[in-house]
Amino acid sequence: MVVRPSVKELPGKKAKEVIERNFKYLATTTQDPENLPIVIDHGEGIRVYDVDGNVFYDFASGVGVINVGHSHPRVVEAIKKQAEKFTHYSLTDFFYENAVVLAEKLIELAPGDFEKKVVYGNSGAEANEAAMKLVKYGTGRKQFLAFYHAFHGRTQAVLSLTASKWVQQDGFFPTMPGVTHIPYPNPYRNLWGIDGYEEPDELTNRVLDFIEEYVFKHVPPHEVGAIFFEPIQGEGGYVVPPKGFFKALRKFADEYGILLADDEVQMGIGRTGRFWAIEHFDVAPDLIQFGKAIGGGLPLAGVVHRKEISFDKPGRHATTFGGNPVAIAAGIEVVEIVKELLPHVQEVGDYLHKYLEEFKERYEVIGDARGLGLAQAVEIVKTKEGKEKYPELRDRIVGEAAKRGLVLLGCGDNSIRFIPPLIVTKEEIDVAMEIFEEALKAALQ
Repeated sequence: MVVRPSVKELPGKKAKEVIERNFKYLATTTQDPENLPIVIDHGEGIRVYDVDGNVFYDFASGVGVINVGHSHPRVVEAIKKQAEKFTHYSLTDFFYENAVVLAEKLIELAPGDFEKKVVYGNSGAEANEAAMKLVKYGTGRKQFLAFYHAFHGRTQAVLSLTASKWVQQDGFFPTMPGVTHIPYPNPYRNLWGIDGYEEPDELTNRVLDFIEEYVFKHVPPHEVGAIFFEPIQGEGGYVVPPKGFFKALRKFADEYGILLADDEVQMGIGRTGRFWAIEHFDVAPDLIQFGKAIGGGLPLAGVVHRKEISFDKPGRHATTFGGNPVAIAAGIEVVEIVKELLPHVQEVGDYLHKYLEEFKERYEVIGDARGLGLAQAVEIVKTKEGKEKYPELRDRIVGEAAKRGLVLLGCGDNSIRFIPPLIVTKEEIDVAMEIFEEALKAALQ
């Protein structure tokens, strides 16, 4: 039997009080008390319960973290067992076996027939910081390419890679120099007005030509160490590039001795139906940055990278909490659960995508539906023909969905992402899509 969402009042009395205290004592982040005034009390599976007893379907997965579901019993048990042994003994200076075990598992799952190593951190931003250091130190090259609409974190160095929204940059100049941005091959919305669904190769060629004809006229290619990319752009709108793009990019990069740094922080760990999203594109990157979902809700991140660019002397890189033993124990269990779930993710992801495609055909304000596995999104526009972005309507839809018990998040300027835990069932997707359509209709009134 499917447990449906149930919302009496949002926000309720207790939630209002907590939100008021939150804004009094906590720094401003990206919280949205108008559309998402949800104060969580506990979670179970795909459901979260707020402090007033309201029940929601979590189609945000704690912002892409709770891939195996809230409080998965196997993850909770792994955390308990490790916590009873020891909760910390810094991997920076000491040793413990479970950190090696998880590294072995991640290396085995990473594409590429070459030797690899793992460096641990605590967050996706930290993983990307470590990747930049690995590239600089391992190649001797100090410049990078990244994509417009990319999101790689908000710490000072990786902020130079991020190009998602100007507010993320506002007030923080100067960021780290040496990063040049290039257009991402967005099939629906790109500089050249190409329909990338109909002409994927043409879109791919335009991006590579841009690098060759514009970027490399002022950036010496022999000084570029790596191209940082997301296999599917996350905060940029859940944009899926043409199938052949990364193979072409790999060939192009190889011609100049440039590495590929694959940011899987949001799209990795089973989210797309493969363990790593890049597997859909049959390419082996030189570095894979991971985070978010790997710790099952605990802070854990890192980089799987070519052995030859690894830090070779003590002190080159270290972090007190990177590879915390409790988070590592959770991560080992997450990996095994996700491997079991991959066929299911592909099946229910296709099921969800079919719903979104039907909504696209039915509603003028849905300009595009896209995604792989359980990384799905719709882009909200004023008209299909004009593709005018409609962020105000997007926000209203998110708010109306929350009132009905469905937690969604925006992405890009005007898109909505659908990223439930990987354990979601077709029956639960049916309920969620019923609520989404109700929310859409209410927002349109």
